Formats: sequence, C-alpha cells, structure tokens
Amino acid sequence: MARKNQKAPWDEEEEIIWVSKTEMKRDMEELQKLGVQLVNLKPAALAKITLDDPLRTAIMDAQRFKAEAKRRQLQFIGKMMRYVDIDEIQASLDKLNNKHSQSTLALHKLEELRDRIIEEGDSAINQVMDRHPEADRQKFRQLVRQANKEKKMSKPPRAYREIFQYLKELSDDF
Repeated sequence: MARKNQKAPWDEEEEIIWVSKTEMKRDMEELQKLGVQLVNLKPAALAKITLDDPLRTAIMDAQRFKAEAKRRQLQFIGKMMRYVDIDEIQASLDKLNNKHSQSTLALHKLEELRDRIIEEGDSAINQVMDRHPEADRQKFRQLVRQANKEKKMSKPPRAYREIFQYLKELSDDF
C-alpha cells in the first residue's frame, strides 16, 4: 500500500540535472588527458603529487606498458579519477609546470646579467657585489677580461660560460 503523504522523486524539491551523453564523454576524455599528463611525469615529480595508492599504482603500471595495454590502462586511470579530487591534482600539476617556467625565467635573467657584466664591466660587477658580498670581485674581473679576449680572437666562449656558472652558484634560486 502506498502512503498518501509520500512525495514522488520527481517533485519540485529535487532538481534533476540532465547531462547529455556527449558531455559525459567529454568529461571522461578530460580525465584521461589529465591521466596522460600524470603518466608522462618523471617518478620524482609524480612523488610530489598527492594521490591515493591504487591510482598511483595504476599510473606507475601505465608507465611500464606499451601500445594497447597502455591505452587500456589510461582508460582505467580515467575511470579511477572520477572518484578523486581532480582540483587538487590539477593544482599540483600547474605548480610543477609553473616551477619549470620560473626556473627558465631565472636562467634568462642570469644570462642577461652575464651579458651586462661583460658589456659594462666594473659598474655591473659592483651591482652584483652589492647583492652578493661573498662573491669574488677579482674572479669576475678576470673572467670578464678573458671573455672579451675570447670574443676578439673568435675563440670558444669558455669564460663566458664560466661567468654564467659563477652567477648561478651565487644565485639564491638554485
């Protein structure tokens, strides 16, 4: 016997959101793409991302597999990712990618500083010495002289590279 006070599940209290099959497939493909990004990570980078054990194991298995087995494993990873907090994983991946961009930017700044040191000489060296008092001024001057000499004589830029390495050692970013 049915109760008269019981409401039907389709009444106004519950809002039913219809999702098309195409939209569901699109969402699953996005999860698989995220899974591919995780599989393509090196083990050290993958260790920095918070994942549950079954998903981590599935990703490590996919890294070993080839061809069809890898494709099936990627689909399985996509299926597992339906039940995981994707935002946290995506944030971790973005952080890893941004860290790479930041280190590239820092290297470009060091290259510009090296070029300025070679062009301007003592004034640029003084600026570096203000930031890094532990640096060896005499070594900088010697390397600058060698770099200019190598440039005039069309020799390989050994001192040019040494200046960069020395700046890299002094830098706090590395």
